[in-house]
Amino acid sequence: MATTTKIAISIDKRILNRIDTLVENRIFTNRSRAIQSAIEEKISRLDKSRLAIECAKLTKTDEQRLSEESSQTDLAEWPEY
Repeated sequence: MATTTKIAISIDKRILNRIDTLVENRIFTNRSRAIQSAIEEKISRLDKSRLAIECAKLTKTDEQRLSEESSQTDLAEWPEY
């Protein structure tokens, strides 16, 4: 079960007005949920872009080696669906 912690933040009035509009339109239940959702989405995007950056560092030789390693994995090790 996730736990929450209260924090204090400073936020631009314009952004707060947008958040309040989203809450009024019942897109989010409250300000906290709207801000939490925005932060979760931003972190997710950063994680994905970091993965893309790391993948871009691979040489064709590295990619080939990784591909060959994964294709040699014993099928018995894979979970049954």
